[in-house]
Amino acid sequence: MPDYSWPAPEKRRVFGRRVNRVDGLVKASGRAKYAYDIKRPGMLHAAVVVCPYAHARIRSIDTSAAEKMKGVAAVHIFDGSAPGTEVLWAGYEIAAVAAETEELARDAARAIRVEYEILPHFVNEADLSRVGARGKPAGERITGDPDQAFKSADVVSEGVYGCPVVCHLTWETHGQVIEWKGDQIEYWPTTQSVSSIGAELAKALGVPPANVHVMQEHMGIGYGSKFSPDRWGIACAKLARQTGRPVKLFLPRDVEQQIAGNRPSHYARIRLAAKKDGTIIGWESQSWSTGGMTGGGAPPIPYVYTNIPNVRINHTAVQVNAGPQRAWRAPNHPQASYLTCCAIDDLAHRLGMDPLEVFKKNADYTARPEVYRSQLDKAAELIGWKKLWHPRGDKTPGRIKRGLGIGVGTWGGAGHLSNCRCNIHPDGRVEVELGSQDIGTGTRTVIAMTAAETLGLPVGAIQVKIGDNRYPFSGTSGGSTTVGGVSSATRKATMNALEKLFERVAPKLGVKPEELEAVNGQIQVKGNPKKALAWKAACNLLGSDKISEMGQNDPKNPMGLNTGGVGGVQMADVSVDIETGIVRMNRLVVVQDCGLIINPKTAESQCYGAAHLSICAALYEERIMDDITGRMLNPDMEFYKVAGNPDIGEIIVHLDNRPEHDKRGVIGLGEPPVVPGIAAIANAVTNAIGVRVPFVPMTPDKVLAALEGRTA
Repeated sequence: MPDYSWPAPEKRRVFGRRVNRVDGLVKASGRAKYAYDIKRPGMLHAAVVVCPYAHARIRSIDTSAAEKMKGVAAVHIFDGSAPGTEVLWAGYEIAAVAAETEELARDAARAIRVEYEILPHFVNEADLSRVGARGKPAGERITGDPDQAFKSADVVSEGVYGCPVVCHLTWETHGQVIEWKGDQIEYWPTTQSVSSIGAELAKALGVPPANVHVMQEHMGIGYGSKFSPDRWGIACAKLARQTGRPVKLFLPRDVEQQIAGNRPSHYARIRLAAKKDGTIIGWESQSWSTGGMTGGGAPPIPYVYTNIPNVRINHTAVQVNAGPQRAWRAPNHPQASYLTCCAIDDLAHRLGMDPLEVFKKNADYTARPEVYRSQLDKAAELIGWKKLWHPRGDKTPGRIKRGLGIGVGTWGGAGHLSNCRCNIHPDGRVEVELGSQDIGTGTRTVIAMTAAETLGLPVGAIQVKIGDNRYPFSGTSGGSTTVGGVSSATRKATMNALEKLFERVAPKLGVKPEELEAVNGQIQVKGNPKKALAWKAACNLLGSDKISEMGQNDPKNPMGLNTGGVGGVQMADVSVDIETGIVRMNRLVVVQDCGLIINPKTAESQCYGAAHLSICAALYEERIMDDITGRMLNPDMEFYKVAGNPDIGEIIVHLDNRPEHDKRGVIGLGEPPVVPGIAAIANAVTNAIGVRVPFVPMTPDKVLAALEGRTA
């Protein structure tokens, strides 16, 4: 068996280079095809009818007017939406219409008459006292003796903090194009799960999984929300089967924002007990959250500082009449980081200490104390903490106040189950095939670089084939497991293929196969580039054959190629106008543990994107629900605010890739850097203005309210 371990640093020719994305040109030129771009001959367009009420019972559905409209091909009532059904959130799908044009489909959808019995609703969970029967306590969890810890504490700090529900806001909304060819289904979804989603659709339709062919060249972001076919995917398939024509069904933006997933809210009242030297000795929290009718998961608090000795935790899951939660880039972690880091920052203020020292002093409560202390020092160096930090409340003259803040994070990662096939052709062409997907993170590039590193070829010589479930099975893009899975599988497949090529070349060079290596576009005797064959000449020895070899990443035995478990620290530098309440980002420093880096350029890009999301959530982004109607008031791109380029400030990324980290193998970077930013920005605002803005996003009204000593 070949030695699959990654090349030593001094032998790497491709890894560590700042390689441009292999699909960058087709995307920048607009030639990249997304599921939304698919156009099939005779294709119909579908529109959905959704419930406008947060809580209702369907009395009747009349589709006759729509069915009589010229150009309408079919009307479908969603499974689970028949008369008598109790609808639990606005936006719930009732029916779908397939017609010749998008406009006609929408007109026909409006012609469908649905009568409802309107029922009482509850949509806002921020005030726990109003939750009542909607709340389900999870039960108290106690570690140590928190009562004694608070009695013996020199200082006790208490605060209330909260993050609201936010939407996924994927640029390409959820949807697909589906075409039946006899009993075979051609399926173009926007998905994070090319290898798996077809089997799910097949199960819902009662057809064999092998009958569903999934194709996805590119997809427009998922953030964890695009794994299953969903009710609208099944409806699209049934409309296509009913009409005998391809059907395109994508959710409109307003429906997308209401039902296609959200990141749950997390609120908490937290008390911390500490000794006067800053050592935390006790934690108490009452937290509550919602992600819709499912209630939302409990935040993993205390976060990162998990080994505080005396802890009492109570959590309440709150049901609201709103669309359900879905995984959202590092599920529950950004909220938990925010709750914990704000509480620690407030404790530092009560102690009269620099929060940097409090975070460092208590690092022994973390899983990797030496990593966090080192990262805190590095972030402080990059942001100029010693020069710029001041006790709460910037005392300089003028209305613009500046402040710094800290956030910390962690994540798992590792690599998912992934298979790769490497084909080496007699003319020298190399293909690597995986049933994976590039969700915008640079997966194609990582695969190409891994193959090029192994085979001694330029990155451009590798043809990467992904986005099709007829390629070898590869796991879903979630949990930051993709890069570990696909790189490890590619490494094994290309090593196996290379071994076969060595067997053909060895007799020609008069050596044993194990004496050969692939370097700089040729097969040579190890350490002797003069005794070699050029790559194409070596491949010509295959005659009419081709080499086709498999490789698999087994999550239970990654063989040191990938691991999980990282830490990260971020520090924010903000300016706040205390007259208008407007917060401006100056800088956000990202220090991220990352293991072996294949491509620094795309690794840093992950951090830049994550920082952008943190700024959105900290300063702009929230789902706003109306108590009276139960409707979301901002299901659009006009009033659902996100940060634009002028709002970002400078992002400084430091990949914490020390030699001991490199030896851990590849670790995914999709989720870790999105975790600490909200906390860092919130603490920076507090440092600037001298008072805590308890709930994000820190919009001007909330900032001014905090300055005036009131709640917004």
